[in-house]
Amino acid sequence: MKKSIPLFVITLAVALFFNGKKYDELVSSRLSSSIGVCLEGQSCGQATAMNVVTAAGSRSAESIYTTGCAACHDGGIAGAPMMGNKSQWEARQAKGYEMLVNNAYNGINGMPAKGLCVDCTKEEIDLAVQYMLDSI
Repeated sequence: MKKSIPLFVITLAVALFFNGKKYDELVSSRLSSSIGVCLEGQSCGQATAMNVVTAAGSRSAESIYTTGCAACHDGGIAGAPMMGNKSQWEARQAKGYEMLVNNAYNGINGMPAKGLCVDCTKEEIDLAVQYMLDSI
């Protein structure tokens, strides 16, 4: 048991060293979005729910994947089928396309609802699922 601890620590250090830069880039890209905060009694600007939906609806499948799905599907985190890995997607495809979209939108097993794209519509999740399937 004591012999396996250094091996575990070394493996973990190597994994973090090689994946750290990509993780840092993903975190930086998510944090670089502009947001506004308004206090009670202050004007919060002109943003409306309709504007947010319209802006979200204009995203491409690749941008949805990159900002929301890639964090898990590029590395297979928590059992996520990896982008472009046909063998990992076969069993999921057998369930049918609509089931894949519903599972992605509502969440399944370790995947939270909508993955990491909390503002995605069902149509955008549909685009992202199709984008991932087109890669295999």
